[in-house]
Amino acid sequence: MTAFVALVRRDLALAFAQGGAATLAVSFFVLVVLLFPLGVGPEGAVLARIAAGVLWVAALLAALLSLDRLFQADYEDGSLDLLLLAPLPTPLMVLAKCLAHWLVTGLPLAVVSPVLAVLLQLEVSALPTLVLAMLLGTPTLSLIGGIGAALTVGVRRGGVLLSLLVLPLFIPALIFGAAAVEAAATGLSPLPHLLILAALLLAALPLAPLAAAAALRLAAE
Repeated sequence: MTAFVALVRRDLALAFAQGGAATLAVSFFVLVVLLFPLGVGPEGAVLARIAAGVLWVAALLAALLSLDRLFQADYEDGSLDLLLLAPLPTPLMVLAKCLAHWLVTGLPLAVVSPVLAVLLQLEVSALPTLVLAMLLGTPTLSLIGGIGAALTVGVRRGGVLLSLLVLPLFIPALIFGAAAVEAAATGLSPLPHLLILAALLLAALPLAPLAAAAALRLAAE
C-alpha cells in the first residue's frame, strides 16, 4: 500500500506541477455547459429538460481530455518500464494512476456540477442525485479510459484512436447517469439507475486494471 499511495501522490504532484493539467478538465466542463444556453436559448423549461444530458456529455468529454497522457508521459521518459519492473503489481499500478486521474478530473467535475446545474435551471431536488451519480460514474470513466490509454500508449496521435475506443464504452455510464438525474428532477426514484452505476463501477474496478495491465505489458515488449 505504501508504493500504491506513493504512486498516487507522484501523479498528483506531476499533474499540479504542470499547472494547466489540473484545471483543464474543469475549465472545459464549465465552458461547454455555459455554451449550451447560448445555442438553445435562455428558456428555463428547455434548459431544465436538457440539463442532465448536457452535464453528463460535458463531463464525459472533459474526462477524455487528459486520458491520452495517462501513460504516454511515462512511456516517453522511460518511467513506464521502471513502473512495470517495480514490486507493485501492474494492475495496482494502473489502479493508482486511474485514481490519480479521477482525483484531478472526475472529483472536481462532481464538485462543480451542482453550480452549473443551477445555471441550467435543473430542479434543486435533483442536485444531490447529480453529485452522487457523478461520484459513481466518473471513476468508471477513468477506469475504462485507462484501458484505452494503455492500448494506445506509444501510438502517434493516439488521442483520436483513444476517443474512438473508449467513447462507446462510456455510453452506459452516460445513459444511467443522465437517467438518474432526470428521474430525480421529475419526482421519480433514481435508485435503480444509481445501483446500475454502482454495478458498473464495481465491475470496472477489478477488470479495467487487469485489461490495461495486459495492454501495457504488450506495449513494453
